[in-house]
Amino acid sequence: PVCLPLQLLSYLGACDRLLKQGYEEGQVEEAMEMFQYSEKKAAEFLHLLAQFNDMGFQQNEIKEVLLLCGNQREKALEELVMK
Repeated sequence: PVCLPLQLLSYLGACDRLLKQGYEEGQVEEAMEMFQYSEKKAAEFLHLLAQFNDMGFQQNEIKEVLLLCGNQREKALEELVMK
């Protein structure tokens, strides 16, 4: 059996949990990379991305604003509305 490094197992577990919440694989991988593999921050980002997407905002604008605002919902929403 191949011994996988603990970090890789942790990453795969986090991705699996996020995928089970219904997020797309590409988005999960991108969010994990953007937040240096922090499952908590990636989950916050994905949740807000889905929320703002449902409100009709463009995905590329949402990503940009969330990164600039550090996943702060109110601040990000304000920025999106002003665009």
